[in-house]
Amino acid sequence: MRRIIDLCKRVPLLPITIISALPIALLWGFRPWGHSLGSLDPSLGQYIIIALVAYTVVDTIIGMVDDLRHGHVGVDILAVIAILSTVAVGEYWAAWTVVLMVWSGEAIEEYAQSKAESNLTALIKAAPQTAHVAALPGVGSAAGRAQHGENGFHKTADATSADRADDSPTSTAPATDDSNVHFRTIPVEEVKLDDVLTVLPGETVPVDGVLMSGQATLDLSNINGEPVPREVFAGARVMSGAVNGSTAFTMRATQLSHDSQYQRILELVASAQNSRATVVKTADILAVPFTVISLIIACVAWGVSGVPTRFAQVLVLATPCPLLIAAPVAYMAGTGRLAKAGILIKAQDILENLGRVSHIFFDKTGTLTVKQPQVVRVDLLPDAGAGIPMRVTEAGTAAMVGRPAGDAAVAAANTAAAVVAGGSGADAAGTGAGSAHARLDKDHILMLAGVVETYSVHILAKGIVKAGAAAIDRLHDRFDKGNRNCAQPATDPGHRRGDYPVVKNIHEDAGKGITGTVNGLDVSVGRFAYVTQGQVHAGLQPQSATPLDFFPDSRYGGLAPDEMATYVAVNGKLAARIVMKDIPRPNAKESLQRLRDLGVKHLTMVTGDKEPSARIIADEVGISDVHSELLPEDKVNTVRSAAQDKVAPQPWWDRIIQKLVGESTTRPVSMMVGDGVNDAPVLAAADIGMAMTDGTTTAASESAQVVIMNDDIACVPKAIAIARRTKRVMLQAVIAGLSLAIVGMVCAAFNLIPAVVGAFLQELIDVVSILWALTALLDRE
Repeated sequence: MRRIIDLCKRVPLLPITIISALPIALLWGFRPWGHSLGSLDPSLGQYIIIALVAYTVVDTIIGMVDDLRHGHVGVDILAVIAILSTVAVGEYWAAWTVVLMVWSGEAIEEYAQSKAESNLTALIKAAPQTAHVAALPGVGSAAGRAQHGENGFHKTADATSADRADDSPTSTAPATDDSNVHFRTIPVEEVKLDDVLTVLPGETVPVDGVLMSGQATLDLSNINGEPVPREVFAGARVMSGAVNGSTAFTMRATQLSHDSQYQRILELVASAQNSRATVVKTADILAVPFTVISLIIACVAWGVSGVPTRFAQVLVLATPCPLLIAAPVAYMAGTGRLAKAGILIKAQDILENLGRVSHIFFDKTGTLTVKQPQVVRVDLLPDAGAGIPMRVTEAGTAAMVGRPAGDAAVAAANTAAAVVAGGSGADAAGTGAGSAHARLDKDHILMLAGVVETYSVHILAKGIVKAGAAAIDRLHDRFDKGNRNCAQPATDPGHRRGDYPVVKNIHEDAGKGITGTVNGLDVSVGRFAYVTQGQVHAGLQPQSATPLDFFPDSRYGGLAPDEMATYVAVNGKLAARIVMKDIPRPNAKESLQRLRDLGVKHLTMVTGDKEPSARIIADEVGISDVHSELLPEDKVNTVRSAAQDKVAPQPWWDRIIQKLVGESTTRPVSMMVGDGVNDAPVLAAADIGMAMTDGTTTAASESAQVVIMNDDIACVPKAIAIARRTKRVMLQAVIAGLSLAIVGMVCAAFNLIPAVVGAFLQELIDVVSILWALTALLDRE
């Protein structure tokens, strides 16, 4: 009922026309003037119809002029002529019916457009409007900059204090006493860089920033469709548009509102809503010959029969709505269907071109493969950890109150880094401070590396973090079964689930590695030269030493072409290397086969990796055309040259369409799918650039016309399938609607359909074609 009321408010002439039927019927034969005023001699009730007709005609003409000013073809002239002709031949009820159809048609168009845009509108309504800026002494933009450490990390104690403040009653809701209000609410556009913000339970994160509280639970479904809330920790990036869970938290703003992630999403939505696909422009143009054909049929019917009523009978059935309404509604519905699937487009032209893609280029790393290489094994040196004193320091035995930032905090949170087990199974001796020595095993290497890599931004970090978390689960299982083999007391942090280690002195050298202190152990993870520099300075190894000196192929086996290694040192001594592998996404091969099933036969890999590594991945996912060892500009040239090689003669009818709407409908379309910053040039060079993101990165998506927000390669064939189905539904709606209209006009020309009945049939044709166009919203997969 509310929707009907809202619709009537937007189209007020619809209820007015319906209600007017009662006084028209009551006053149909009433002529208070008592004599004829002209040849038509309308009654008072008929004058009411004439007044409705006059208003409708004027409003329609104004709308046509406005359409022409905006570059759209205004063909509502058919409705104007139909209304005026019915009045001219004295078919007043037919005129009233046509007026009713005009306004109900507008209401149906409003409903259809609203329904088609529903998925996009939901994104817009979820946009943050306000922000709570901390109003405590010493807290603000200046304080935010001061509290942000030199190395970019927050101290655990600081994060915990913020978390505790959030849990207090005065910080989770504004109090009635102004002295207890710890924040002030401002429009989101007024947030400044480094402002400290409070996000209350259930609220939307206003701008991009860094989490200052110990932890938070965020619902990212508005951003990337992720169904399960994500738990993040102090120092992690939080994005605008994410919805907070049940506990308030504080954050520091790192982006202004207009530069934040959700605003970029809304820009894509607005761009798609305001655009018009080439096929829709073509439909606008085709409405003109349809109008001419309708007028010809009406004139011939009048001329042959000699009855002017036939002219009106034909025109009340002449409806260009399948072209003017059903076509754009179908494409808007398709755009909304893509958005629901986590795929955003910048313009509706892209939706049309997606359905014509004939050649797809894929980047390898992060697109065909997982975004972070996976740990495949740990090569442990024989004396790894031997001689390392296990000191039970005050920090190591104290109750831990914070946890490190990022997803790997779970890994760090579940074990103390000072827990070291005998790799050979020998019991560790002693539990006193400084008295125990033990060797490291593979799980402890992964755990230590995972804790430190939590704070890294390197592409390899997440893979090590994930392996570290799995290692911690195994360590817990061992401890639960009584297999402790630890140099520290069982009461120390890390043995029980939920204990957190102390992590400090984190420092990362970009491209080289990262170091940190974890419960008293100095851990370095990174390149060989980086982690062994302490041994070089101590004279324990020559400057010219190489990884093969420590990890000879004869003992450990060489690295395969698709493998890479990162090295781990503990307390300044090389302990192990972690071997990682670039592996295909689990659904990559299936997704590429789905593309072939859709008729996309040309699939190409373009990558900067070496040929052997590229070939291994290509063979696993089923791609035969591989271009390797390419720089970004080489990728651009590869895509452009492939497009030029496939140019075919253009049909004469397509040349006409291109002159009218500026776009060919038969030209082969190429698409590039990538995810990284270095993919931006080639994404822009292809006919369609598709960026695969998880909703947290925008570098590649700024150059792309299509953005996959849920980082799923299965969305590539899904996008093409939705685009093709959208065009198919649009054509079905248009062809069916126009065919029914033409058949109806021919029948009316032979006096088989009265004018009143014809007006209702015309509305029925419009409803059927528009509702069919809306089926583009449905998921038929």
